[in-house]
Amino acid sequence: MAASAVPAPSQVEAARKPWYRQLYFWVLTAIVTGVLTGWLWPSVGTAMEPVGTTFVAAIKMLITPIVFVTIVAGIGGVDSLGRVGRVGLKSLLYFQAGTLAALLIGLVAVNVFQPGAGVHAHPGDLQLAGEAGQYVKDGEGQSWWHFLTDLVPTSAVGAFAEGNILQVLFFSVLFGIALKAVGPVGGPLVDGIQRLSAVIFKILHYVMLAAPVGAFGAMAFTIGKYGFSTLGSLGRLIGLFYGTSAFFVIVVLGAVTAALRISIFRLLRYLREEFVLVLGTSSSESALPRLMQKLAGLGIRRDIVGLTVPTGYSFNLDGSSIYLSLAAVYIAQATDTPLSIGQQLGLLAVMILTSKGSGGITGAGFIALAATLSTVGTIPAAGIMLIFGIDKFMSECRALTNLAGNAVATLVVARWENALDIAHVNRVLHTGKPQPRPAQEQTAVGPSAQLPTKT
Repeated sequence: MAASAVPAPSQVEAARKPWYRQLYFWVLTAIVTGVLTGWLWPSVGTAMEPVGTTFVAAIKMLITPIVFVTIVAGIGGVDSLGRVGRVGLKSLLYFQAGTLAALLIGLVAVNVFQPGAGVHAHPGDLQLAGEAGQYVKDGEGQSWWHFLTDLVPTSAVGAFAEGNILQVLFFSVLFGIALKAVGPVGGPLVDGIQRLSAVIFKILHYVMLAAPVGAFGAMAFTIGKYGFSTLGSLGRLIGLFYGTSAFFVIVVLGAVTAALRISIFRLLRYLREEFVLVLGTSSSESALPRLMQKLAGLGIRRDIVGLTVPTGYSFNLDGSSIYLSLAAVYIAQATDTPLSIGQQLGLLAVMILTSKGSGGITGAGFIALAATLSTVGTIPAAGIMLIFGIDKFMSECRALTNLAGNAVATLVVARWENALDIAHVNRVLHTGKPQPRPAQEQTAVGPSAQLPTKT
C-alpha cells in the first residue's frame, strides 16, 4: 500500500536547484512583468484576464479530487474513527478562536487609526451598481445559518462539478467513514484511492508549470483595469489592512508557533512558493494542493492535513475576518454612522457567523460583508461602494493571511493530537526540503520526539 495519501512534493528536488530555476523566482518575475504591462499598456493588461482566470480554473479543477482522495485515504488509514472525529472537533475549536482573534484585532486597529474619519460620505449619494449591487443582493439573501444549510450537496456529483469545497469535504468524510466501517472489504479501494492520488498530484505538477503565465495574466489585468490611482484614493485603509494582517501573522501566529518551538519566519520561508503563487493569482485556492503537500512534507499525519486544511478554507479565514471588521467600521466612519462599543461587539458576533462557509465563492468577501450589514441594519449597505474599487488590491492580502492561518492551524491540531515531531519539523524548515514521514510512523510521536531543536 502506498505510504501516504499526499505524495512527496516535487520540491524535494527543486530545493537543490539554483534560485533562478525555482518556481517562486519565475512567478515573481511574471508578477513584476504583469504590473509593468498593466501600467504601461492598460488595454493590453485588461485583455490578459483570460490568461489568469484560465490558470486559476485549471487549479480549481484539481482541488475537489485532491480533497476527496486525501480525506478518504487519510480516514481509511487511521486506526479508529474516533480519532477522525477528534481531529475535526479540535480543528473547529481552533478555527473559532482564530476567527475571533482576527476580528478583534481588526476592530481595535480600525478604531485606533480611524481611516474613514473625515470622508463624510452621504449614504443617499451612494448608488449600488454592477457587481457590487449583485454582491449586496446575494448578501441580503444570506442567513446566519447558511453555512450549515449549504453543507449538504443536492448530489455528490454536483458538489464536485460546482467545486464547492465545503460540500465535497462533507461527502468525502462520509465516504471515508463508510469505507473504514466496512473493514477489510474496503482495503483494495483505499489502496486504489492512494494510487489515484499519485496520478492527480502528477497532473498538478504539470499545471504548475504554467504558474508564471497565470500570475502574469492575473496581475496585468488587475493593474490594467483598476490602475494605481485607485490605490492612492483609499491608501489609508489599504495600508491599515496590510499592516494589521502583517501584525496578525508575525505577532499572533508567531506567538502560536513560538509556543510550538517553531519559527514563524522559517515557516513562511518554507511556504514562499505558495505565498508567491497566491500573490500572483489573488486566490488562496490556487495554493491549496501545494500547501497540503508542503504540510505533509513536515511529517504531519495525512488525516490531519486532509481534514484541517480543506475545512480551514471555509472556516478559518483569518485574512477575511480582519477585512470584515475593518471594512464594516470604515464604512460607518466614512458615512458618519455612530457605533457604540456594544454595537461593535454585536457586529463582531454576527461576523463570526457570516464569515463561515464562503471560501472559494467569487466575491465572498463582499457577500459576507453585505450579509453582516444587512443583518445588523445599523450601517448602510450601500457604503460598500466606497471600497469596491480597491477590493481587488486587498484580496491578495486576504488570501495570503488565510494561507498562513491554515498552515499554523494544521500545526496546532497536529500538536494537540500529540502527533507533531518538532525535531523533524525544524529539520525540514532548516533545510527547506519536504520529508514526509513513513505511514507507519505517522502516529502519536511520543513526548521525546517533541523536544525542540536548535534552529
